[in-house]
Amino acid sequence: MSFKATVLTLYPEMFPGHLSYSLAGKALERGQWQMEPVQIRDFATDKHRSVDDTPAGGGAGMVLKPDVLAAAIDAVSEGDARPRLLMSPRGKPLTQERVRELAAGEGVIIVCGRFEGVDQRVIDARGLEEVCIGDYILSGGEPAALTLLDAVVRILPGVMGNDLSGVHESFEGGLLEHPHYTRPQVWEGRDIPAVLTSGNHKLIDKWRHEQALSLTKERRPDLLAGTQAVKK
Repeated sequence: MSFKATVLTLYPEMFPGHLSYSLAGKALERGQWQMEPVQIRDFATDKHRSVDDTPAGGGAGMVLKPDVLAAAIDAVSEGDARPRLLMSPRGKPLTQERVRELAAGEGVIIVCGRFEGVDQRVIDARGLEEVCIGDYILSGGEPAALTLLDAVVRILPGVMGNDLSGVHESFEGGLLEHPHYTRPQVWEGRDIPAVLTSGNHKLIDKWRHEQALSLTKERRPDLLAGTQAVKK
């Protein structure tokens, strides 16, 4: 069974977006994963097809209505065990570990928020897992959903030509990735580090780990907390 992503959105035309290109696009054509965008507005019941209303208690913006969104979720998830995700800036940060967990499953149901947010009652009642891709605000959940799916789809079995490509990367093993080099040997007076052309793979592995550790200490020291990466 292929991985299936069902995305609830007010802008289904945004999908599959960039995921129709390159490795993800080829995998989509081969049927290794499926994309199902669903228009939330189709589940509105009034003549204006309203999906939002003013926030209770006052304030700026609009809030996605719980009855409309719940109807959309129910329509695509009856008897479905796939995780239900809500892309939200207040959610838990998306990690490579969580990406691998999702990739190991049958797929995901993703809700793309808009406006000021989603009525809390539907989040609670439908068990939505709030997920955040970074400490910044987007115009809606669609770009975040595409980012999450990009991370997941690329590590599905058979999508990458070399599965090892998904192992030696940033965040795998708790470190940022080491620097990369390729020919020409000298470019603008800059040499490839001699160790990489030495043929000594033990020294190469050691150098790569040291470089990854140094970069992580400099740029993302938070990743080192609670990991064993320093002790390798």
